[in-house]
Amino acid sequence: MNDMRDKVILITGASRGIGAATARVFFSAGARLVLLARDRESLDALSQETGALAVTGDVADPASMELAVATAYERFGSLDVLVNNAGIIGPIASLAEADASDWGQAIDVNLKGVYHGMRAALPVMRAQGGGTILTVGSGAAHTPREGWSAYCASKAGALMLTKVTDQEARADGIRALSLSPGTVATDMQQQIRQSGINPVSQLDWSAHIPPKWAARALLWMCGPEADDFLGQEVSLRDEDIRRRIGLG
Repeated sequence: MNDMRDKVILITGASRGIGAATARVFFSAGARLVLLARDRESLDALSQETGALAVTGDVADPASMELAVATAYERFGSLDVLVNNAGIIGPIASLAEADASDWGQAIDVNLKGVYHGMRAALPVMRAQGGGTILTVGSGAAHTPREGWSAYCASKAGALMLTKVTDQEARADGIRALSLSPGTVATDMQQQIRQSGINPVSQLDWSAHIPPKWAARALLWMCGPEADDFLGQEVSLRDEDIRRRIGLG
């Protein structure tokens, strides 16, 4: 496990699921944490557990991301890793029947939220000589799924932001990577199961990996062993990747 002592980590969507698991894994590795989410009560509980600074905000709002980055820098003097984790699955509906406002919200969170995080973090990371930007992606970036038009489109866009960031900022010491964790046992999978739409909703619960696996993958991606994947996506469906991380 990578040693993250004295490293400053900002995690979005940190109140539950992959985000909360990531906070715990990075805390165990010695990191200093800044956590952003909309659910203040859950954030406060996790902050007491990990000693993190909690920032209540919405990644869809650029000012929230700017505040979170500023909080990290003002408190700790650096920002070593940004984990763009916040995401939503809805609306789960056919493209023609999806509510336009709900569809737009998915783009605001899953795509624009990633952009807002990168835009806020890049100046700080450039000024300090480097950093790592990790985005939690999805196989939906590559494979269309019935009822998931907003999710698929937004995740494909977020992956492209990782590729563009790598092109624009690798020379400045900034590492940009995406993680495709596969299906994870979180509240999002409960929503998917309840929808009954497309084959993913029919998967047995045992097919989903625990959130901690995704968190451990994100920690691994902070180290030099993941440098072969700069500007690309790390897939936890790949058995070789799982072995390299020490999962399963």
